[in-house]
Amino acid sequence: MTQGRSKASPPLSPTEVILESISDGVFTVDSEWRVCSFNRAAEEITGVSREEAISQRCSEVFRSSMCEADCALRQTRETGRPIIGKSGYIIDVDGNRIPISVSTAVLRDSDGQVIGGAETFRDLSEVETLRLELLGKVRVGDLVSRSPAMQKLFEVLPAIAASPSTVLIQGESGTGKELAAHTIHALSPRREGPFIAVNCGALPDTLLESEFFGYKAGAFTGAAKDKPGRFALARGGTLFLDEIGEVSQALQVRLLRVLQERTFEPLGATRSETTDARIIVATNQDLAEQMRKGTFREDLYYRVNVIRVELPPLRRRIEDLPLLVDQFVARFNHLQGKSVPGVSAEALSMLMAHRWPGNVRELENAIERAFILCQGGPIRMEHLPEELRCHGTSGSAGQPVRLAHDLLDTQSIRGALERNGFNRLAAAKELNIHKSTLFRRMKKLGMPLPNQDGRSRRG
Repeated sequence: MTQGRSKASPPLSPTEVILESISDGVFTVDSEWRVCSFNRAAEEITGVSREEAISQRCSEVFRSSMCEADCALRQTRETGRPIIGKSGYIIDVDGNRIPISVSTAVLRDSDGQVIGGAETFRDLSEVETLRLELLGKVRVGDLVSRSPAMQKLFEVLPAIAASPSTVLIQGESGTGKELAAHTIHALSPRREGPFIAVNCGALPDTLLESEFFGYKAGAFTGAAKDKPGRFALARGGTLFLDEIGEVSQALQVRLLRVLQERTFEPLGATRSETTDARIIVATNQDLAEQMRKGTFREDLYYRVNVIRVELPPLRRRIEDLPLLVDQFVARFNHLQGKSVPGVSAEALSMLMAHRWPGNVRELENAIERAFILCQGGPIRMEHLPEELRCHGTSGSAGQPVRLAHDLLDTQSIRGALERNGFNRLAAAKELNIHKSTLFRRMKKLGMPLPNQDGRSRRG
């Protein structure tokens, strides 16, 4: 790439010196959309030299997502109003997609007539990389969380997904066990295969057996043709058995054989079939306690409990509630074609004061109900279910607000500690408070001091 000017070029004007020294790309176009000037940063970001760019149409130089139909500079020339910080991307000379933000202005002659336009653009590659890195810390698949309990799970989830071993997911009703199973499947080498789910508590044994193993034509009255079972349909993929604790002991025996030998017999069949499906099971019951009581087979328990995943209830990860609310708002906006901007501060405080016995599923239902009632603007307290509003008005009126305030304090302190390598003095400086004040706040909020003190790091 050719850069700079030749030794014979005239000295730069003060304006040109400034344009050559800044890190933002700057170019101008004439009334025919041909590039008239192209600074050093524009060369570096695009990979196109000044000599190549001059006199070319700007769309041929940038190949931007905003060219033609959504051109920011065209909008500015048509309206006369500048655009500040519009996001998009360009394709550089090597074919790489570069995220940028764009600002535009019109160029006028001495008589005030529009003769072209100017555009500055900033390379956001590092910002985008940081955003994706931070997003990766709070999201794995469709699971989102900032809570320490879930972060520990996020760290091991890729290794669990890569393993072929059986997984037992335990958690209260509504904690997202099937979502966790979906995530394990999506991260696994079997992601291209099927994900088959069976709710073991929804069907009686007679139907559940045919659901598991299928049947052959003539196996019973009404069986006019073969029907493959879920173990057969899940070949090459993942079979998710939800509420495994509801399966009768008689059927547990057949399940054990499949898990041990990877073979099963459809009803009415004369020979066995094989399956290579990866098995994930889930329950909201304590299987170890059921085993001690004799209602769940010991051998099956140890067969399914190879890798155990514990999903905490929402009340133990309440700091995740704003993240989950944002996720549900985005989903229902997409499904219902709405543009609800979010949840008001008062409504969020009320949501955070609730105990959520139904966990994430109950929260999702509350947001879906609020979408029906919300006709414009953010979701407010009157859009929330009555049981949440009654809870919020009982006791101290300031309780929900204090709870939200404490949560934000906790998140701010935790974030400052992480950004400063757990150096408490540096974290206190970032928060603009004294170190002793930081300790008092952490004690008041019930935050344990981190195992790392970070004192070897610079503040």
